[in-house]
Amino acid sequence: MNIVKTSEGTKLTLAVEGRLDTTTAPQLEAELKSSLDGVTELTLDFEKLEYLSSAGLRVLLAAQKVMNKQGSMVVLHVNETIQEVFEVTGFVDILTIQ
Repeated sequence: MNIVKTSEGTKLTLAVEGRLDTTTAPQLEAELKSSLDGVTELTLDFEKLEYLSSAGLRVLLAAQKVMNKQGSMVVLHVNETIQEVFEVTGFVDILTIQ
């Protein structure tokens, strides 16, 4: 998995590429923990994300909880496979997906 980070003031965009699974979820979790201080707008760009496991969902849920307190979080460019995971797990009701 590769994470491309773009920061602009209080806006943070993380473009996640590859697979977000048990092996790579800690990498995204660490990136989020070290980056969310002072961020009011978090964007996760999943255009190049190929796979999402329950470990990845847990990281997204934790990030959403943090951002609920300090701003907003949006998930962009979700492919059909990832969208289906969000729908089956009920994450479509938790996340803002565009």
